[in-house]
Amino acid sequence: MRRADLKVGFACNNRCVFCAQGDKRARCASLKLPELIERLRRARPGAEGLVLTGGEPTLHKNILEIAKAARALGYRSIQLQTNGRILAYTDALRRLVEAGITEVSPSIHGPDAETHDTLTRAPGSWEESASGIRNAVQAGLPVITNSVIVRDNVPKLPALVTLLAELGVRHAQLALVHPVGTALELFDEVAPRLSDLPGPLAAAREVALAHGMRLVTEAVPRCFLRGMQDLAVEDSIPDTTVFDLDASLHYSSWRKDEGKAHGPPCERCAERPRCEGPWREYPEHQGWAEYEPFLEAAE
Repeated sequence: MRRADLKVGFACNNRCVFCAQGDKRARCASLKLPELIERLRRARPGAEGLVLTGGEPTLHKNILEIAKAARALGYRSIQLQTNGRILAYTDALRRLVEAGITEVSPSIHGPDAETHDTLTRAPGSWEESASGIRNAVQAGLPVITNSVIVRDNVPKLPALVTLLAELGVRHAQLALVHPVGTALELFDEVAPRLSDLPGPLAAAREVALAHGMRLVTEAVPRCFLRGMQDLAVEDSIPDTTVFDLDASLHYSSWRKDEGKAHGPPCERCAERPRCEGPWREYPEHQGWAEYEPFLEAAE
């Protein structure tokens, strides 16, 4: 299903160390409702699905009107991509569903408050996000959680997936931090060495399998998923156009042609046709020494 990703503004009640939006929160806390509705109209002929995101979209004072307008325009699915904090309040969750939200993608980045709140720089955010995920699951909404992989939470990924299972999550994504915006400014603090990922990811995968969860990774090159390439989500990412602050872009093409890169090890890798490579900022900062090509294609 083709999808539109609409940024409604960049205000946020978290201050994540890995935020990809950089200074946009200062430039545009929220876009005006008429402009957002016009963007919804323009996007609709080419998209059946919609993602409302930001920043934190639930901070937009007109978020219910935006969802209602999207429903009236005929979007088949309307996903709310959120830090999940508002979902801790059941009345707010109910109103979002009544307005037209059909699924939620809440984020949580650690198995405990110390890890998560340090990364979000928002004390109390873990408790709200965890409660919000539980509430959304109990409300019967489709829930796809997103957790950003950064240097400090890599060893805790198995415990994080355990937490998600305990909250009732059936579909979870672990997304390697994209080093742009604030994450680029703090690259050495935030970005992990990719060679540190396989062990924790393998353990997290075992937890997911034991609980019957679907676990996927985003932006982890396949050479770091050796023996667990089934985690790679890239082949199933919907065809998406992103409507950002100043422009729109076809995310699927941009991701492959500009956002990511292939280097010397990729030239002889049998998995290259199926692998998009890393976000280009990783080899720009860390080089290509960690990347070990597949000598023959994996089954």
